Amino acid sequence: MSAVLQLRHGEFTGLAEDYAAYRPGYAESVLDGVLGLLKRPAGELDAADVGAGTGIWTRMLAGRGFRRLTAVEPNDDMRRAGRRDSRHLAIDWQKGSGERTGLPGASVDLVSMASSFHWVDFEAGLSEFHRLLRPGGRFVALWNPRLVEANPLLVEIEAMLGEFMPSGARRVSSGRSGLADTLNERLWASPWFDDVVYLEGRHRARQSPAQYMGAWRSVNDIRVQLGAARFAAFLDAAARRIEGIEAIETTYLTRAWAARPRKG
Repeated sequence: MSAVLQLRHGEFTGLAEDYAAYRPGYAESVLDGVLGLLKRPAGELDAADVGAGTGIWTRMLAGRGFRRLTAVEPNDDMRRAGRRDSRHLAIDWQKGSGERTGLPGASVDLVSMASSFHWVDFEAGLSEFHRLLRPGGRFVALWNPRLVEANPLLVEIEAMLGEFMPSGARRVSSGRSGLADTLNERLWASPWFDDVVYLEGRHRARQSPAQYMGAWRSVNDIRVQLGAARFAAFLDAAARRIEGIEAIETTYLTRAWAARPRKG
């Protein structure tokens, strides 16, 4: 049986290398939509990616030529990997959290959280992002879950996962459950934001078995809920199922909620 780390909920120490190597990017069409909402060229705007992890989404933002781009990440391992993988880009990396970014007020036109907003205290995070944004700016929360039903093999592996999950366990960070179920209404009800726009795009990744398993090893919420032994058993079962398969086609569903700061 494979040896795996036992971590706390939301802790990514020790997962950075798998995260950086095997997590896919997001749908470019969703990024196009986000930039369209800002109504000005990226070169005239400043952006902050909070909970940036290893910088997957941050580097996509960098590719659009923002005037200034800051990546904020609380975990030392993730931030170290992100800085290393972004060393050729104009990204300022610094330590901070969604509740306390450490950035000046009214300093950016875009605040994003990619696959990370579910780890933040909702009200404290929104208050902080409202503080950071200039008039006309946007806060964007987005996720990049697998569209499992697009591939029968992935449906089968998800069913296998269900056999290992303890009673009452629920996915936290899939982007298709939990916070995502109520995010639109909660953003509209917030005193901090309005004009909530939902964006969705799909993209496909052709993954080798090693890449597919590497993406599983990078997750936190399932690992914590299963515990080290059961998570290792699931990884072994999944690896046996895909043994001998040349490539696995995975469809990803990028889902984004973009909100404008309320005036006053």
